[in-house]
Amino acid sequence: MRVQTTTICALGASVALLAFLSIRDYNPVNSRLGSGSTAALQRTNRITSTPHTSRFGSRSRCIQAKAGKKHDMSSPDGLSRRGFFANGAGAAGLAGAMYFADAKNAQAEKISKWERLQLPVSDTSVMFDLDFVDDKTGFLVGSQGTFLKTTDGGLSFSDANIDVTSDEDINYRWEAISFKGNEGWAVGKPSIMIHTLDGGKSWERIPFSSQLPGDFLGITALENNAAEVITSAGAIYKTVNGGKNWKAQVVETIDATLNRVSSSGVSGASYYSGSINSVVRDTKGQYIGVNARGNFYLTFKPGDNAWMPHNRKTIRRIVTMGVVGDDLTEGMWMTTRAGGVSFAKGKSDLDTQEIDFVDTTINSGGYGILDVTKLSNGDMWCVGGGGKIFLSRNGGKSWIADNSGDNEPGNLYKVKFFGDDGFILGSGGILLRFQG
Repeated sequence: MRVQTTTICALGASVALLAFLSIRDYNPVNSRLGSGSTAALQRTNRITSTPHTSRFGSRSRCIQAKAGKKHDMSSPDGLSRRGFFANGAGAAGLAGAMYFADAKNAQAEKISKWERLQLPVSDTSVMFDLDFVDDKTGFLVGSQGTFLKTTDGGLSFSDANIDVTSDEDINYRWEAISFKGNEGWAVGKPSIMIHTLDGGKSWERIPFSSQLPGDFLGITALENNAAEVITSAGAIYKTVNGGKNWKAQVVETIDATLNRVSSSGVSGASYYSGSINSVVRDTKGQYIGVNARGNFYLTFKPGDNAWMPHNRKTIRRIVTMGVVGDDLTEGMWMTTRAGGVSFAKGKSDLDTQEIDFVDTTINSGGYGILDVTKLSNGDMWCVGGGGKIFLSRNGGKSWIADNSGDNEPGNLYKVKFFGDDGFILGSGGILLRFQG
């Protein structure tokens, strides 16, 4: 603090001296005290530091100092030397001090406004998915039977009180929920699927075979009683009649596929653990999933008989993968152990075993990144372990840390935006809402 005070005083004296020596010609309106900040010293008895809107919307303080008495008019600007130094140097020093204080505050200030919502769940619950029926009504699901409802656009949540599981002594782990208009679907484990046609006012349970390969991982509501569900074994089923019948979309199991291609150069295929995770579906019905060990990943396109395995081309194991935008072939992201984030280079051919990825710079402190999303304005957000949140304004080339989650006692698993409304879901009963 001593060094900082000395610097501030020196700055104030320097500004004052410069202004005094060239006061007739000096135009300080365009002078810069630092990158991105300006200070206007007007030739009146009021000294004003202009409000500054930073890149992230924070505003510096406006300082006004009024003269308390009439000054000697012998000097060209109407101030005596003593008056000038008393007012100019003092005010300049004050402006400098306020500038440094504001600069320090700006560095510590959050670059966004994520606010934690209080949920009626235990602090050991994990939030897994969230979707909305309309602008006001939505549902949040997670572990320990968490099934919550909002009617105010996500400002608050309460128990949805679904009656399809009320007579069971099972705390279902709800993995995913998806709506298309008033029609919605939710899946969980032990294997359970429910369906609504009235925006979640009532739900019906959809029976499924006990021979279902794997556990439900995700479901996508389509249109007119249609939906598509995927399991941890890579099985994909589609219904067009409200769940009465389901048609398999994948002919060959992942096990059979890997046995067929393991000798063709897919690293880690012979150590396949029998399940996939981090499964994401794009708007074209294409899927990407990471095997449980993280040593390779797979993609699937509608019309194909089997999944296509891909080498990861990195020494670090994969944590999660997803789509940038709406189409996997146009953009994919990958996160790896110890906080690595990379993006597919150019357009991707999902029929090739190796796809090139380009690493980006992110300082996560070794915490893994668990989800990435891109907004319509081009901004990108990613979240991960230890409450880490990052923002990129240049397409993922570089990332800025957001400290909104630094004090949250859990990991952040998913970030989702619905228009301008953003939500981050995590462990420890965490749900953060984007405030601007």
